[in-house]
Order: sequence, then C-alpha cells, then structure tokens
Amino acid sequence: MYKLIGLDMDGTLLNKEKKVSKANYEAIQQAKKQGKKVVLATGRPLLGVKKFLKELDLISDEDYVVAFNGALVQTTKSGKIISKITLSLDDYKELYELSKELGVNIHALTESSVITPNNNKYTDLEGSMNGIDVYELPVESVDKDETIVKVMMIDEPELIDGIIPKIPQNIKDKYTIVKSAPFFLEFLHKSVNKGVGIDAVANELGINSDKVICVGDAENDLAMIEYAGLGVAMENGFDEVKEIADYITLSNEEDGVAHVINKFMIEKVEAV
Repeated sequence: MYKLIGLDMDGTLLNKEKKVSKANYEAIQQAKKQGKKVVLATGRPLLGVKKFLKELDLISDEDYVVAFNGALVQTTKSGKIISKITLSLDDYKELYELSKELGVNIHALTESSVITPNNNKYTDLEGSMNGIDVYELPVESVDKDETIVKVMMIDEPELIDGIIPKIPQNIKDKYTIVKSAPFFLEFLHKSVNKGVGIDAVANELGINSDKVICVGDAENDLAMIEYAGLGVAMENGFDEVKEIADYITLSNEEDGVAHVINKFMIEKVEAV
C-alpha cells in the first residue's frame, strides 16, 4: 500500500472555485486516519497554502509542505526547514533583461510578497490568489538582502508560448524552467523541482519512492509524477503530463484526488 501522497493544488486538489470539495476533504481525512501522509506540493508561496493546510488539518510537526515548486520544504507547525534553495538578486536582474528582450512581463516571489517592475493583471492575480502583497518597484531598487525565491515571466498565453523557443541555451542550462499555468513561466534554481521536494519529505519520513503517489496537472508537476511510484495525471491536465503518468484520474471538477486516494491508499476493512 502507498504511504504518502503529494498533491498539487491548482487544477488538482482545488476545483475551479479554488476550493477543496467535500469528497476530496473526506478522502484526505480517511487517509490520515489510516496513518497515510498527505503533502501539499505547490508552486504557491507558503502564505498561499496556509489556509488550506489548516482546513485539511495538516498542521503539525509530523506534517510537511512543499512550496514554491520545491524551493521550500518545511514542517507545517514549527516551520522546521527541511530544504530551502533560492535564487539571487543577480538572477532576477538577468531574467529581467531577458524579459525585456522577449517582450513579456515579469515578477519575482520573495518569501512574503511579489515584486514587479511593471504591475499587470497577472501579478495582481498572483497576489490575490495567495493573499500576499504586491510591490511595484524598479529591479535596480530591490534591496540587495531581499530573498528571491523564484522569478516568473507572466503574460498572455500566446506570448508565453511564443517566447519559450527563444530562451537562450545558457538560461535553460542555468535554471529549472516550468510552465505552471498557460500565463506563468517559472524560473527556479537548477536543483529545484517538486520531485526533489517530495523526495526530501519521503527521506525525512523513511518512505521509499515506490510507496509514494504524486498527483498533478501541469508542467511543473512532471518531476514529481516521474519520481513517484505511482504518478497520476488529472483528466484536465496538460497532454505532456498525461503522457508520462502511470494513471489518469478524474478531473479536478470530478473529485479526481478523492478517486486516487480511495482507489490506491484506503485500506478497506472487511465486514465480519
């Protein structure tokens, strides 16, 4: 039986209203009762995850969260850091110059806010979705001691798709680059992805990867789906995610997470 499940949030655990359905909630609680570990693994910053951790009763020093697409892994109560790998201000400056060449908007995530040289609807979406402050300030004005967790090129989906082939090879070699939504292209430290994040949790708990399920819908979920003993794609997921998955579950509007948990994690008790 599988012992740990890593769950993406947007497009996976959450429905289109950005809520956890009753079926998903109940399946997670049942898995917890049977001693299974449920780990939220998301591109969101930590502040954008906390209310869901509380709602799902996943706040303790035996519970873990993978935030910022794997850049931060920590316990959910005391905040003990298992892994933290960030970028530098120089990385932000380099990617800002590239964004100007490519003609797209950009912003960066700090530990508690989003900063951008040009405020736009996608930066506002980032802030509102995660409940974090948005600051518009020139890149050269960012404090040299500011922690830059990840950088994102954000713009209309057709513009994002258009720039991907134009990204120079040296940039591809230097960063982990993933599309987390049609309008979000993320740049992280080369050693960071959700698979690395889930692996850090599994190692902390002494769980082998063949006992791990990971569920996701987008390109930033590929690494953890490939890592897991059972990699699961959502029916509403990107085609490239479905292609590498071991199993395709129902959509996020049809309680796909509950379906996976009930099918692969819940031990049925035989009536006597």
